[in-house]
Amino acid sequence: MLFIRPGRHALLAATIGFGLHAAPVFAADPPTLTLYAAQHQQLVDLVNAAFTKETGIKVRVHKGEAPEIASQILKEGAHSPADIFFTENSPELTLLDEHKLLAPVDHATLAAVPAADSAPTGNWLGILARENVLAFNPALITEDKLPPSLLDLAKPEWKGRVAIAPADADFLPLVRAVAVLKGKPAAVEWLRGLKRNAQVFDDDEAVVAAVERGAVATGVINNYYWARMVAEVGADKAKSKIHHFSGGDVGALINISGAGILKTSPNQAAAQRYLAFIVSKPMQEVLGKSDIDFEYPLAAGVAAHPSLKPLDQLQPPAVSVSQLGDDRESAQMLRTAGLL
Repeated sequence: MLFIRPGRHALLAATIGFGLHAAPVFAADPPTLTLYAAQHQQLVDLVNAAFTKETGIKVRVHKGEAPEIASQILKEGAHSPADIFFTENSPELTLLDEHKLLAPVDHATLAAVPAADSAPTGNWLGILARENVLAFNPALITEDKLPPSLLDLAKPEWKGRVAIAPADADFLPLVRAVAVLKGKPAAVEWLRGLKRNAQVFDDDEAVVAAVERGAVATGVINNYYWARMVAEVGADKAKSKIHHFSGGDVGALINISGAGILKTSPNQAAAQRYLAFIVSKPMQEVLGKSDIDFEYPLAAGVAAHPSLKPLDQLQPPAVSVSQLGDDRESAQMLRTAGLL
């Protein structure tokens, strides 16, 4: 796609007097997009390299944790240099949408993925999905002894036997989902039970590592982190496994990774092209087959990595992206419970 814009030193289109000649028109270089990214670096690098190769449009990346990046965009407001925000979980996008900072996504792009996985307003786009799971070490506990519900981990019998990462952005939607299904008071009590029972780590990677080395029997994580660990150590050497909650239990919550375009972006056409590219079937197939990203592609007819349980076999709770909200209530509940 060719982007044309006037240069600072463009020739005049006409001159005074006889012998007028139209000035030559020069094609300007494609714009450089500024991407605020709160997705995994390996995934971002893969997508950006493919996008630049196909379009010639370069992508400049500002990386950070999702809540911090969203907060930064709010503070920057109309002066934000960001063109696109690409993040692991929907609440940060919901937050920006609530503040009227996102531009509508092209209808054709939205149509590439299920409507339930994007913003009801059409102002951000679902790209990939991940499932919450329970990692466990069979040397410490067998799968048949695992709890039927994630909520059971707050019971006294699980004291010292579970690991969590409450400060990880992936944990916040889970807290909100419990509040949606059971009410806010029940969610806070669940968190207080986890505070009594759990070993607390900084992030999901650390939880996976603790379960893998046998420091703790189980850990609440996102499926991506366990799959990445297995890819690194080898399936024949991995000591831990993952358990999928069933029957619509909150522990099987599916998180949506998505992206939105800032209203203030001066590169709207290029930014729309980026979103269309990332949910195109060829790019989604690359993501589904890659050994660096273990998330579920959302484009129709695109299979996930063969190491993942098929998406249509998962049994998540009935909690929509709208119900997950914007993370602010989740953070408040974690503070009330003493986990933040």
